[in-house]
Amino acid sequence: MSTGRERPRREPPVLLAELLSWIRAFGPYRWASNRFRDWGVGGRTAVIGLPYLWLVLFFLIPFIIVLKISVSDIRLGMPPYEPLLHWVEHQVVTLKVNLGNYAFLFEDPLYRNAYLNSIFTAAASTVLCLLIGYPMAYGIARTSPSWRNLLLMMVMLPFWTSFLLRVYAWIGILKNNGLINNVLMAMGVIDEPIVMLQTDFAVYVGIVYSYLPFMVLPLYANLEKMDITLLEAAADLGCHPVKAFLTITLPLSVPGIVAGSMLVFIPAVGEFVIPALLGGPDSLMIGRVLWEEFFHNRDWPVASAVAIAMLVLLVGPIMILQYNQARQGGPGGVHR
Repeated sequence: MSTGRERPRREPPVLLAELLSWIRAFGPYRWASNRFRDWGVGGRTAVIGLPYLWLVLFFLIPFIIVLKISVSDIRLGMPPYEPLLHWVEHQVVTLKVNLGNYAFLFEDPLYRNAYLNSIFTAAASTVLCLLIGYPMAYGIARTSPSWRNLLLMMVMLPFWTSFLLRVYAWIGILKNNGLINNVLMAMGVIDEPIVMLQTDFAVYVGIVYSYLPFMVLPLYANLEKMDITLLEAAADLGCHPVKAFLTITLPLSVPGIVAGSMLVFIPAVGEFVIPALLGGPDSLMIGRVLWEEFFHNRDWPVASAVAIAMLVLLVGPIMILQYNQARQGGPGGVHR
């Protein structure tokens, strides 16, 4: 006999119930559900397997294709690379692998400089996003709930417009007769325009502006869940607010800092649009080199080798970090 009060059964809305019944009566759905049932695959297994299927289709298979092209030879025609398997006499198949494309990356200083410049630019932009985004996320997390949603909407507002349009808008702001120079000259601060467009400064401004929400949102999600009573207890014990921030808030927000830094650093390394539109000829980044190799030089094998090397350069350290954290019991975990 149940002593507690039973919860009333919540019926789904009428429109949702009709939609579910229509989906269940749909022929392909019934066929797929019967096939999964015959294979012994339940709904839970299918839901868990869908992300892995997505990774296989849109990450592993394209990665294998690019890896195959990176070890092939260039040729004139379509496709602009030689096949790996060659049929010879007596129905013999030979496998021809060319590792010279990867050796060429180490021999030519262009690729080495492009890699180093891309990493430096992405790292500097990540630090700038962190310095700007952390106070923003902290302020949003500590504001009243009535204002919090409005401030979050303002952070995400740039995503409602095209990325290309936002970058083009910075051209009108930073050019010699743009908004900033016109305002400064009207105020008498400068006598001649400041060259800002087609410089490294413009590239940093474009990257920080474009990827700042990717830093703010993970930090906000982490800071908003933090227990405020820890700071109150520290204040009751006479701890200075700065020391409380350095010893309590900052260590607890490390997961948000790591997540935001990865979301900014990884796409910034391979950025092409911002350096091409806002940067000058000296703004050499690996995304621009990839574009040149693919579409101007038509050297798909070398371009694929550049892409694979960039992927290993980015994913390798992250996988090592994740492996070490898993062995230690997670971020901030203890050895078992």
